[in-house]
Amino acid sequence: MNIKLLCIGKTDKQELQDLTEVYVKRLQFYTKFEMEIIPDLKKVKNLDENQQKTKEGELILSKVQNSDFVVLLDENGKQLSSVAFSEYLQKRMNTGLKQLVFVIGGPYGFSDEVYKRADSKLSLSKMTFSHQMVRLFITEQIYRGFTILKNEPYHHQ
Repeated sequence: MNIKLLCIGKTDKQELQDLTEVYVKRLQFYTKFEMEIIPDLKKVKNLDENQQKTKEGELILSKVQNSDFVVLLDENGKQLSSVAFSEYLQKRMNTGLKQLVFVIGGPYGFSDEVYKRADSKLSLSKMTFSHQMVRLFITEQIYRGFTILKNEPYHHQ
């Protein structure tokens, strides 16, 4: 199973990019993982919140295949422990899924069209994090999930 992380906009903090890259590299031992950055929209001052979500949604949907299992990282999504998340990953792999796509939206969230396309919604916390931090957190959790599945000593209970 391939895993893709789709993100809106670039990370402007080199430290966060470097930390995220640590887990991206580690994940290569377990699965094919790619992070795809959708460039920030231009001229957003002329767009209201819904117009911006709609335009970002069109870009997100253009990067998703019909056969992909799409998971939105959304504040209203289901919260899982790290162990439960590893089981979530295993369940997706057991179905013979070709590609699992995690999506981090823009500053205002997702358009209705993206919500309709989603197969699942997960929340990393009830707290709000910057989109750049969410990239690091989900990448680390995917890595942690694979180490749990392989009974490796990274995760402690």
